[in-house]
Amino acid sequence: MSSTSPTPETRRRRTAGEVVLGVDTHRDAHVAAVLSAMGTVLATDEFPATAAGYRDLLKWARKSGAVRRAGVEGTGSYGASLSRYLLAQGLDVFDVNWMDRADRRRRGKSDPLDAQNAARAVLSGRARARAKTGDGPVQIARMYKLAKVSAVKARTQAVNQLKAVLVTADPGLREELAALGNAELFRTCARFANGDSCEEVGEESVLQATRLTLGLLARRIGQLSEQIRDVDGRLTRLVERHAPQLLDVVGIGPDTAVALLITVGDNPERLDSEASFAALCGVSPVERSSGRQQFRRLNRGGDRQANAALHRIVFTRLRVDPRTQDYYERRIKEGKTRREIVRCLKRYAAREVFHLVK
Repeated sequence: MSSTSPTPETRRRRTAGEVVLGVDTHRDAHVAAVLSAMGTVLATDEFPATAAGYRDLLKWARKSGAVRRAGVEGTGSYGASLSRYLLAQGLDVFDVNWMDRADRRRRGKSDPLDAQNAARAVLSGRARARAKTGDGPVQIARMYKLAKVSAVKARTQAVNQLKAVLVTADPGLREELAALGNAELFRTCARFANGDSCEEVGEESVLQATRLTLGLLARRIGQLSEQIRDVDGRLTRLVERHAPQLLDVVGIGPDTAVALLITVGDNPERLDSEASFAALCGVSPVERSSGRQQFRRLNRGGDRQANAALHRIVFTRLRVDPRTQDYYERRIKEGKTRREIVRCLKRYAAREVFHLVK
C-alpha cells in the first residue's frame, strides 16, 4: 500500500473540532496552549500582553479548531485584560488558580506546562469559576474602593505619626494641644505650616521643626480625608444608581453593598446558585465528620472582604432587627452557641443578597 499525505481539506476537517485554550499569564507576555477534546497538545506559543497580541493569540488558537472555552491563570491580575477580550469574543473564560501539585512535581514547572495545565483544568471540569467581565459599574466600584482603601491606610499612618511627634514635643507645645479633640487638633496643627519656617538656634529650632512637621502631617490628613469623602460619595451614587435594592435591606449600607457587588462581579449569571455565592463568600458550612462525630466547621476560604461584609450585616441586625433578635434567642434555647448562630445568620444573609443581585 502506498501512503499519501493528507490533503488540505482533510487537514481542515481534522482540526474543525472543538479545542480548549489555556493561558499562563505574565506582565509582559502570555504563553498559550491549545489542546484537543481528548487532551492532546496541538500547539504552544508565546504572545505579547498587548491588544495586538490578544488578537494574534485568538487567531492563532482558532487555526487548530473551534475555540469556545479558555482557562486563564490570574483573571483578576495579569490575565484581566486578556479575559475581557476573550469574553468579548464570545468565549467561556474560566479562572484557573491552582495547578495540580502532584503533576507539577512529576513533570516540573514551565510556562508551556502551566498553559497546558490551565487547558486541562477546563477539560476535566476542575476549573469551574467563570471569569468576571470587569467592564461595568462593578469594575468602577472596584477602582474607587482601591483608592479609598489606600487613602484610609495613608491617613491612619499620618495620624499615628502626628500623635508620635506630640509625645516627644516640647512640653509647652504638648500641653497646649493636649486638651483638643482630633478634629480641632488637626485644624490647629494645620495652621502651623503657615508660620515662618526660618531656622533658629538652640531649643527654638527644634520647636520650629516640630511645629512645621505637625503642620505638614495635619495638612496631609485633611487632604486624605477630603479624598475619602469624595470617593465615598461616588460609591454611594454608584450603588444608588445600579443596585438600590441592596440599600433597602436592614444592615446594608453603601460600603457593605460595594464589597458584596465587587464579589459578585459585573456578570452575576456566572454564579450558578445561591450555594455557590455562599461558598464564594466563605459562609458555606464545611463537613468535618468522622466516626461518631457529625458536625460542620467554619469555612475559612472565599472572599474575606465579602465575608466581613456579611459579618457586619449580621451584627447590625442583632442590634436593631427584632426578627434577628428573636431568631437568636430561639436558637440559644435550642443549645446553639453564639458562633454557630452567627454562622447560620451569615448564610441566610448571603442567600438574601444573592437573590437581590441575581
